[in-house]
Amino acid sequence: MNRICFYDTKPYDKKYFEANKDKYGFEIDYFEEKLNSKTAIMAKGYEAVVAFVNDTIDKKTVDILYENGVRLIAMRCAGYNNIDFKAAYGKIHVVRVPAYSPYAVAEHAMALLLTLNRKIHKSYNRTREFNFSLNGLTGFDLHGKTVGVIGTGKIGRIFIDICKGFGMNVIAYDLFPIKDSDIHYVPFDELCKQSDIISLHCPLTKETFHLINEDSIGKMKKGVIILNTSRGALINSEDLLSGLKDSIIGGAGLDVYEEETDLFYEDMSYTIIQDDILSRMISMPNVIVTSHQAFLTEEALSNIADTTFANLQEFFLGSSLSNEICYQCGKGEACNKKQNGKCF
Repeated sequence: MNRICFYDTKPYDKKYFEANKDKYGFEIDYFEEKLNSKTAIMAKGYEAVVAFVNDTIDKKTVDILYENGVRLIAMRCAGYNNIDFKAAYGKIHVVRVPAYSPYAVAEHAMALLLTLNRKIHKSYNRTREFNFSLNGLTGFDLHGKTVGVIGTGKIGRIFIDICKGFGMNVIAYDLFPIKDSDIHYVPFDELCKQSDIISLHCPLTKETFHLINEDSIGKMKKGVIILNTSRGALINSEDLLSGLKDSIIGGAGLDVYEEETDLFYEDMSYTIIQDDILSRMISMPNVIVTSHQAFLTEEALSNIADTTFANLQEFFLGSSLSNEICYQCGKGEACNKKQNGKCF
């Protein structure tokens, strides 16, 4: 029986993986600890580990995993900016779940926008205390407003469809625009100038790191609402806080945060948070922070489990790794995957 260990396991993870493991013949041990250089030794004796978005898979972690027999890292998420691929190449294969439910993330982005705009969170707290005043709860019609969508992958396109359903004017920016689509692409600076709402749906790369910063915020409409359900480091948090304080930014709906690793997915309610930027933003009435939960639907969790198990099965059977993240691709070097179905 193939032995696998899970890192950073939560009850909702275990429920969906336990429901399907027997049909694949896997023996699974679950660790609550995040994967990093201090916990990698726990994987000794396992050939594969399953990791998550906030694990730290740097060179030291990769080397410890490899020295202890691990040959596959299966990410149970789409993102992989937390992995040192130079260190992993030639040693450990890395696979991911490229799509689990783009609807879940896009719908959460719209939920953040609706809640921020119509002050649902404020109204909820008031009525629980039998305060039925409407003062301070005024929002605006989404119909006719311009939303700028950054990133037009599956999630971005579904969010565009949702916005069109509200009668919104949609413009978009993407480093790689979809050819022959009906999406109205504009340059990034133009998107910043025109948009009443900006929603981020792009991966974190060198090109998109701190895409939202002091310079881009300075070009935005006064009162713009910014939504981020992608990766925290797409936004310079200090600059976002300044924009909120100066009332350039009218509101922010954040499901991710660039320094979330040691905070999100954990109960910190009895802890004094040392991150002053996050603490100040959470205290603001026009900011909503959710704990990286946009993916959290029954459909998404089921799809994550199914795809992760399929990825693991391909590896143990010696098959092509259909969802492998290939370090060589796009680097101007020959790609083995085209010949043998694996990155190396």
